[in-house]
Amino acid sequence: MPKTKEDAFKPTVIHATARMSSKGQLVIPEVVRTALGLETGQQFVILSHNDSVILKKVHAPVAKDFRALLVRASKAARKAGITTTEVKEAVKAVRRSKPKR
Repeated sequence: MPKTKEDAFKPTVIHATARMSSKGQLVIPEVVRTALGLETGQQFVILSHNDSVILKKVHAPVAKDFRALLVRASKAARKAGITTTEVKEAVKAVRRSKPKR
């Protein structure tokens, strides 16, 4: 984590290697986990392009931000004429189409 405001704008580059297991698992080296403050259970978005893979930490929204998002979504749905029943049916359809874990 940056120690000062200026440090927040300095790129942190850490060189490390990892090997993929037969199950497709990677271990993020300890030096990287420590530098980025990664903890067990951390979730990532995985992006790929050509021969590159990027892991981006996913941050859960704070309650205030989530509420603001819900308010905006509700207003947009009302403006578009989408009913609560239609939303519930759409959610059910998506849940039915997802494979069970």
